[in-house]
Amino acid sequence: MWLAATSTGVTPESTQQAIGYPTLFLLVFLGALVPVVPTGALVSSAAVVAFHQSLPFALLFVFVTASLAAFLGDIALYWLGRRGMRSKNGSRWLEAIRSRAPEERLAQAQGKLAEHGVSVLVLSRLVPAGRIPVMLACLMAKWPLRRFVRGNAPACLAWAVTYQVIGILGGSLFKEPWEGVVAAVALTVVISAAPSVWKRVRSAG
Repeated sequence: MWLAATSTGVTPESTQQAIGYPTLFLLVFLGALVPVVPTGALVSSAAVVAFHQSLPFALLFVFVTASLAAFLGDIALYWLGRRGMRSKNGSRWLEAIRSRAPEERLAQAQGKLAEHGVSVLVLSRLVPAGRIPVMLACLMAKWPLRRFVRGNAPACLAWAVTYQVIGILGGSLFKEPWEGVVAAVALTVVISAAPSVWKRVRSAG
């Protein structure tokens, strides 16, 4: 939607905001529940568009929308995971969390969580593919929802700031918004792929 708006240039800014913020909220929320949506790239793209807008507080609205959607999505997924942990038959949500947490990553997350506590939860959202193993570690450690909420709130704020800064950098380098969107998306892809590439390089060496 943002790509279409930036390429055509015919949609008024007020209309972009009326459509864009609910869309951003929905996609980030769904991305937290089903970790296949590139939510970081979405936030960066939205930040690029907001950077080029003349309306006041556009960047602030992107930050609030993204961080709130990520926070509520994480809380919903954790709540569903806790229900699965208490159920004799588990749940499809708990199985989905487990399927995205390799044993090696889960063991690392459990060790770091036991040693550092909430700070690991805060950092997990900034590490590519780090959120789900740490969330599962919290579930297995039987963290109450209230404790998870306290750690997840600053994690979502830090995550939203990080990807919004990426978008602002992309937007400041190019005059055309669509160029900044492409740059921001490319940078988020590189950041997401870097850990797995580094791991393969180390294994090959």
